[in-house]
Amino acid sequence: MKIGFQKPALPKKGAVVVGVMDGGKLLPLGAELDEQLGGLLSRAMKANKFTGKAKQTLSVFGETGTVLLYGLGDGGDIDELWCENAGGSIVAAILGAGDKEVSVLLEPHSESGLDDEGTAARAARLAFGGLLRTYRFDKYRTTLKKDDKPALQKLTVMTGESTAAKKAFVALEAIAEGVFLARDLVSEPPNVLYPVSYAKRCEELKDLGLKVEVLDEKQMAKLGMGALLGVGQGSERESRLVIMRWEGGPKRQQPIAFVGKGVCFDTGGISLKPAGGMEDMKWDMGGSATVVGLMKALAGRKAKANVIGVVGLVENMPDGNAQRPGDVVTSMSGQTIEIINTDAEGRLVLADALWYTQERFKPQFMLDLATLTGAMMVALGQVNCGYFSNSDELVEKLEAASKASGEKIWRMPLGEEYNKMMDSDIADVKNAGARWGGSITAACFLERFVNKLPWVHMDIAGMAWSSKPSATVPKGGTGWGVRLLDEMVRANYEA
Repeated sequence: MKIGFQKPALPKKGAVVVGVMDGGKLLPLGAELDEQLGGLLSRAMKANKFTGKAKQTLSVFGETGTVLLYGLGDGGDIDELWCENAGGSIVAAILGAGDKEVSVLLEPHSESGLDDEGTAARAARLAFGGLLRTYRFDKYRTTLKKDDKPALQKLTVMTGESTAAKKAFVALEAIAEGVFLARDLVSEPPNVLYPVSYAKRCEELKDLGLKVEVLDEKQMAKLGMGALLGVGQGSERESRLVIMRWEGGPKRQQPIAFVGKGVCFDTGGISLKPAGGMEDMKWDMGGSATVVGLMKALAGRKAKANVIGVVGLVENMPDGNAQRPGDVVTSMSGQTIEIINTDAEGRLVLADALWYTQERFKPQFMLDLATLTGAMMVALGQVNCGYFSNSDELVEKLEAASKASGEKIWRMPLGEEYNKMMDSDIADVKNAGARWGGSITAACFLERFVNKLPWVHMDIAGMAWSSKPSATVPKGGTGWGVRLLDEMVRANYEA
């Protein structure tokens, strides 16, 4: 969808979005439009008991197209995030109306909270939210009728700070492209996206200036990555480790690192999952998708930071060569791991990927993302991402980025009592503990492979895929975390 910014004026064609203050008060251009339409908007508001409370919507069909009335409330809550969500809600409403163009009258007014110096940023975020909501994954739908495809082709935000808004939107558009890539990767079927083909998708990011390396199984075996390789040994598809580097900061700047679990399909291995719902396990690589999407976003907006992205790519399949419960593998760290459950495979991938990352790049910190445990979904549902950290300083930065981006997180505990639950009778550690506290013991397992480096583990099991749409996220792959982590980098680590 094409995005544009113009000075406030009534559009001559297409749909138009009019802001309404609490109490049903139309802003000046909205009142002018109402007069042109013979009081149609006022009558519609009265008939439908539309009062202009925040986020309330009402569609009215005029001579030139849809008029969407959008409630601004008292204007006190209209910040950048509010505008982003409003943009998504507006586009969702217009997509259903069938208009080809929509103009949003983000006109300055003393009562609306839109007349200060932050107007340009809010206008850009509104357009960003609208763009995010247009995402569709129709790649494999060959029989869609024209009427089933979205008609909307252009969104124009009318703002007095149109030039500044257009400039602010450039970086946001790059972030949206990163989110869309993450959504695409999560949505791809597993017969199309598997470790080798996934690695090739990552290599395409070289065009943006990223340095991309791919390690094959022989190279990983030479490095001693027995944990990662053990997961993939039951699959005909070879495993891969992909390293992406964005060097946008000073040469001497110590990098920061993001590591993602990329289990392209997870049957559970010998510890086979139930058949019902197994098709969803194509998105068990959601953590890696966030890392890849983030690296695209950072490169696309030319972030002034040095950032490492590492993703471990495997398939967990149950053939005659598959890893067995009871096996003992040796990780790159030298620690031995007793396999209790082959469906606790993501942590094995991350164990070697984390060790490799901290040993080779010596980053300031590492942050890993993984669709790791069903226990996290039981605890937090699909509202908050549970996370763990050994660094209060990192937590403070992450929480601030969460508030700014709107991607919600919730800190979970670590502790020696939980850590002891992962001790093995015959090896250094086991890959699965008892039923209770499953997401916590999984995090404790990973903590043994970060070598006391500042670290965050984000369990995105409930966040990578959505069963219903929200303001800026359609149903399906979410690309969750790209916005959050881009904001964390932007606010804290750019030169």
